[in-house]
Amino acid sequence: MTKEETYRSLLPQIAALVEDETDPIAKMANVAAALHQAFGFWWTGFYRVVGDELVLGPFQGPVACMHIPFGRGVCGTAWQRQETVIVPNVHEFAGHIACSSESKSEIVVPVFRDGKVIAVLDIDSAEYNTFDEIDRIYLEQIVYGSVVGRFAVR
Repeated sequence: MTKEETYRSLLPQIAALVEDETDPIAKMANVAAALHQAFGFWWTGFYRVVGDELVLGPFQGPVACMHIPFGRGVCGTAWQRQETVIVPNVHEFAGHIACSSESKSEIVVPVFRDGKVIAVLDIDSAEYNTFDEIDRIYLEQIVYGSVVGRFAVR
């Protein structure tokens, strides 16, 4: 199955997981688990905006950084820019925060509610050049697109 086919089959599953759930942490937990299981990424999870930093939320994978300042690393940069950031080689990203030396590439998608970033979906791969426009398109659909519109509203 291609990456796009995997996303297409996963979208209705994720929609069903979060459809009747009102707790955002529970939604984040199941979204992270579903993505991690489907793709076998190195690390899949959420950081929540708490004050002026990102705080570790539900995730799948090895232990992670617990606090990330606004504008720092890939996660803080996606929050600051309010847009998805794709990094083919994290070692070439200025200000990268190395939570694990195993991480080689990364995609971070901001999660919006009422026009504000409330969290970011962070996915790391142990391989270089893992993420592309297909990932961006489908992950954005998952966190604020038409598939899971109640998960977060842009």
